[in-house]
Amino acid sequence: MYRQNGREVAALQGVSLRVQAGEVFGVLGQSGAGKSTLIRCVNLLERPSSGSVQVAGRDLLSLSAAELRAARQGIGMIFQHFNLFGSQTVAGNVAYPLEVAGWKRERIRARVAELLELVGLQDKALSYPAQLSGGQKQRVGIARALAAGPRLLLSDEATSALDPETTRSVLQLLRDINRRLGLTVLLITHQMEVVKAICDSAAVLEKGRVVEQGKVVELIARPGTRLHELCYPPFAARDWLLREGARLVGVSFVGERATQPVVTTMARRYGVDANLLEGSLERVGDARIGRLLFELHGAPEAMDAALGFLREQGLTPESLAP
Repeated sequence: MYRQNGREVAALQGVSLRVQAGEVFGVLGQSGAGKSTLIRCVNLLERPSSGSVQVAGRDLLSLSAAELRAARQGIGMIFQHFNLFGSQTVAGNVAYPLEVAGWKRERIRARVAELLELVGLQDKALSYPAQLSGGQKQRVGIARALAAGPRLLLSDEATSALDPETTRSVLQLLRDINRRLGLTVLLITHQMEVVKAICDSAAVLEKGRVVEQGKVVELIARPGTRLHELCYPPFAARDWLLREGARLVGVSFVGERATQPVVTTMARRYGVDANLLEGSLERVGDARIGRLLFELHGAPEAMDAALGFLREQGLTPESLAP
C-alpha cells in the first residue's frame, strides 16, 4: 500500500505467481502496472502488507533480520540503470558483495575472474564504469548479481535502457547463464520482444493484478489470450473483398505444425479453396509460431468439415466477419 493524493492505494492486489525452479519467468506490464513493486517484494526491498513471499520453500516474511540477510545471498538482482560504483573498477564492483559477505581476498579474486570470463569482460577488470558501453555496464551488473552464487536472479527492466542489438546480446547472456547454471530468472519488462526471446513462462500484470499467466508459447499461439493480443494486432478483416459465400479464417500454428502444409492438406481433402491473404512465421524461444489469414471458399458443408479438420489438428481457427 502507498498513499497518493491523501488516500491509500494498493500497488498490488491478490497477486500470486508460481515460478518453477530453473525457468525464465517474465512479468509483462506497462508503466504503473506494479511490476517494480512486485519484483522488490520478492527480496523484501518492499514488504507486502499481506500474503507470503516464498523462495526455495521458505517464507521470507517469517525470517529474522539475520536470516533474511542470509537468504538474500541466494537472490541476485540486476537493475535498469546498472547501479554501479563509479569510483570502483569493474573488478571492484563485482567484488563488492563478496567483501561485504566477508570472503577472503584470494577467494574473491578467483571468483571475480571467473565471473568476468562468464560475462565476456575479462579484459575490462581494471576499467571504470565511465569507460564502458551500456551493454558492458549491464554485464558488470549481471556478474555482480551472480557473485555470491544465487539460485534466483531478479531482473528489473535490465534491457530497457539498451539499444536493440545490445538488448539481444544481453538477453542471450541471461539465457546462457540460465541454462549453464540452472539458475531461476524472474524478470520484469514492458517489452513484448523480451518475453518472446527468452521467457519460458510469463504473467501479464495490469493495474496491480495478474490477468493471465502460463507458458509463453501456449499463450501466444492461442487466440483470445491477453499475450496473443499483445503480440499480434487483430487481422484487418475489413480490408479484404471476399467472394460471395466465402469465409475469412485466421489460424495460429505452433511447433512442428508451423512448418507443415496443414492448410494445403485441408484444401485438397475437402475440395475447398484456401486463398492466403496474409501471414507470418517467427521464432518464440525454441518454438516456431505461425499466423495465417486466408479466404475459405466452397460448399458450406465442405467448409464446415474443413474447419473441423483444423480443430482435429489441434488448431483454433477464428472465423472473422468481413
